[in-house]
Amino acid sequence: MYNIAIFAFVTIVLLLVSLASSTEGRRISPAPPCDFPAIYNFGDSNSDTGAISAAFWPTPSPYGTSYFGKPAGRNSDGRLVIDFIAEHLGLPYLSSYLDSIGTNFRHGANFATAGSTIIRQNESIFENGLSPFSLDIQTVQHYQFKTRTSELYHQGNLHVISLKIGIHIFSAKKKSFMKKLSRPQDLSKALYVFYIGQNDVAAGIRKLSFELQKAAVPEIISQFTTQIQTLYQRGARIFWIHNTGPIGCLPVATVKVQDPLPGYLDENGCVKSQNDIAIEFNKQLKDEIVKLRSERSEAILIYVDMYSAKYGLITNAKNQGFEDPFSICCGHHGIGYDVWCGNKGNVNGSEVFGGSCGNPSKVISWDGVHYSEAANRWIANRIINGSFSDPPISISKACQKA
Repeated sequence: MYNIAIFAFVTIVLLLVSLASSTEGRRISPAPPCDFPAIYNFGDSNSDTGAISAAFWPTPSPYGTSYFGKPAGRNSDGRLVIDFIAEHLGLPYLSSYLDSIGTNFRHGANFATAGSTIIRQNESIFENGLSPFSLDIQTVQHYQFKTRTSELYHQGNLHVISLKIGIHIFSAKKKSFMKKLSRPQDLSKALYVFYIGQNDVAAGIRKLSFELQKAAVPEIISQFTTQIQTLYQRGARIFWIHNTGPIGCLPVATVKVQDPLPGYLDENGCVKSQNDIAIEFNKQLKDEIVKLRSERSEAILIYVDMYSAKYGLITNAKNQGFEDPFSICCGHHGIGYDVWCGNKGNVNGSEVFGGSCGNPSKVISWDGVHYSEAANRWIANRIINGSFSDPPISISKACQKA
């Protein structure tokens, strides 16, 4: 009886080992990272890499000094979140579609423009710091980009064919030009990034009551999703969509507050009503993205909670190596005055210059509205790994269905 028990035990162990070995042999390897050939970005100043500088007014010094050593068309002392995304994916920084000098579009293009909104604003856009390049204009620009690129690429290929049959000499200059063109076949494989909505929320705060702001949100979201649908119909398939950040935590909002009534600021010192509108915008945006997933089964739509990432940094600034989250590195802002970064202005009867602080790497806000490179890096590191994504997937795996 004892020998039979031992035999049975040994038999079971051998069977389990055999099954484990068999399972090990069939184990599915993790899917490799996506090999995105290009990025196409749409947005506002949070991801503008040179549009406003090319179209209207150049970004002044000391913008760009922490990384580029000079103004680089970005509203920061250095790189933006979109720059860190490109780095992470092994792609070069995006050239602005509006920048015609020294641009290279082989790996994508940036249609984001500082001051842009989702809905066209019925106000003096320049007076209020807004851009004429609303999201629908940006998607039209993308269509023009796609159409013209295909034409030029086709012409270039004809020259190559002519060269092969000895009719035309394909010059080195032409080859160099072709290398800067997006390849038509890459458009449907590219990553489409969105980072827009903050200016729509800000415009509502300036013009409307809180209830009217809430009532305006559905139309803003509808316009947003319409442009996503438009890009889908033109071949886009992979969408990485940032929601809007905690606008009530921007220092240009908080430094204007003097003797606030109870409840005006939240427990972390941000303007509560402004953040409430941003939260409502984000909720409705997420709902619509979930709905779009069911309607567009071929699309991959990833919702990225930029609000939570930014708010997490602001509320935990000192533990993350930053100073006061509401301090401003470049420029001077307060009750009754604004001297913007890189400009001169008057404060209490004295002329001052909006220059940079001594150590931008210790501040979250670069100029009161835009984040420093150090903060952008911190935020990018938190969102690209999928920690703030729905579905929870990293940006390097964004081409794969969850």
